[in-house]
Parts: sequence; structure tokens; C-alpha cells
Amino acid sequence: MAIDSSNRDQLEAAAFRRLVAHLQERTDVQNIDLMNLAGFCRNCLSRWLREEAEKQGIDLPDAEAREHVYGMPYEEWKARYQK
Repeated sequence: MAIDSSNRDQLEAAAFRRLVAHLQERTDVQNIDLMNLAGFCRNCLSRWLREEAEKQGIDLPDAEAREHVYGMPYEEWKARYQK
């Protein structure tokens, strides 16, 4: 069964939300570890989110995009979890 574009968008959005939730739960995993193993990190995800918002004419400052991905202000996450 083929996935139509509407369903694909919904599935991809749901998968992205699960990925973000997973990364918010896995505070033990450092961004440098993600970069070394996968070639992207939480900051990359937040930048991609901001860039996609810009393409749609939505103003999403870096701080807000990072807060969406980290689940809290970036500086707070760094203070709590960055080693």
C-alpha cells in the first residue's frame, strides 16, 4: 500500500515529534556524541526547524526553535545536562 503525500506528512511529523521527545528524555546523550555517531545533533534539528519555518514565512528565532527541541531554554539545558 502506497503512502499518499498527506499521510506521509502526518507520519513524518509524528516521527519527528517522537525523535524530539526521545532526545528530550535522553539527556545523558551529549550533542557531541550525536554528531560523532549520526552527523547531527539537537542544535542541527533546531536549525532545520527554523529554516523550514522561514521557507513558509514563519519567524522562528533560534532560541524558540532550540527550546522546542530541547524542551526548555537552551541555556538551562546546558547548565543541567551538558558535560
